[in-house]
Amino acid sequence: MIKVQRKNLPWKEGMTVASLLEELGDPYPYAVVKIGGKIVCQPDFDITPVPDGSEIFLIPMVAGG
Repeated sequence: MIKVQRKNLPWKEGMTVASLLEELGDPYPYAVVKIGGKIVCQPDFDITPVPDGSEIFLIPMVAGG
């Protein structure tokens, strides 16, 4: 089991950040994800595993001036 944005979801063997986002079906193009205390940037989503029991936060990028 993993927790994404404080919601429990089933964990799957071989899950990566990219496969998690695809499974969530969220169309927002996140640039950063926080897994536990580790920040993962978008270029590494395909190669970053999601460990079972992780707490994940999807962090939207905000621009403005």
